[in-house]
Amino acid sequence: MNILVTGASGFVGQAVVRELVARGHTVWAGSRRGEAVAGAQGLTLDVTDPGSVERAVGASDPAAVVHLVGIIAETGTQTFERVHVAGTRHVLAATPRHARYVHMSALGAREDSASGYSSSKGRAEALVRASGLRWTIFQPSLIFGPGDDFFGRVLRELVSTAPVVPQIGDGSFPFRPVGVADVARAFATAAESDVGLGDTFALTGPEEFTFRQLLELELQALGKRKPIVPVPLPLMNLAVPLMQVLPRPPITRDQYAMLKEGNTAPNEPAKSVFGLSMQRLQDVLPQIVAPEASRRPAASAR
Repeated sequence: MNILVTGASGFVGQAVVRELVARGHTVWAGSRRGEAVAGAQGLTLDVTDPGSVERAVGASDPAAVVHLVGIIAETGTQTFERVHVAGTRHVLAATPRHARYVHMSALGAREDSASGYSSSKGRAEALVRASGLRWTIFQPSLIFGPGDDFFGRVLRELVSTAPVVPQIGDGSFPFRPVGVADVARAFATAAESDVGLGDTFALTGPEEFTFRQLLELELQALGKRKPIVPVPLPLMNLAVPLMQVLPRPPITRDQYAMLKEGNTAPNEPAKSVFGLSMQRLQDVLPQIVAPEASRRPAASAR
């Protein structure tokens, strides 16, 4: 099959492209710079520009479109509305009516969310369901693997840069991280077949952790012993807005809102429907935090 992947140069995009190429498909890797990815032909594709999307679709003649583009923080004109909502609208409009369409959303996506990220993801989902295409939507939890942003950068910096490890509130917020290999397998299967057609699937891993347990696992993987000190939520509510003046804040307002909500759901039916192996976080975390992994660009799905 000819398969077009948007956001192909990102962390998840590279994994999805590798999986599709390994299955023998002709893959077109769409990204703003148009670079080749993991054996796939590169295509210049900017989802905020409908003309760019139409040209990429015309060049690739796809039997399936895998739409992965997303940002975790807004910068300048790259807003959640412009990238997630308008970008999805442009990709849907250009996708051939006969093609399969597989959409990357996020666990917790809903239009009335307090998080701008989750709200925009919810509005994008609504566009997909109303599109008339042959669609499948995936809602991943935190995605882990070498080169990821959350475990490889955010938590790594959090536990490495101070004599004590700050814990948000009581640390009880639940998470169920999922391995990037399982995510790639789910997307590839949905793209090449009608498995999961017209349905929405949470993508979560085999085990649930509290935020405190994630901090403890990160410390263990880094071989560090430091006290974990709870930071009361009222103090965090004051500190997080002040952090936004930094060029690269350790946590954005949206990430803070999502952390407080937690990020978990059962791993069925996705596990059974897509035959996922359910990689364990503990088995991969030492690779994620290794120095060579932390030097890799933690690319967004742009």
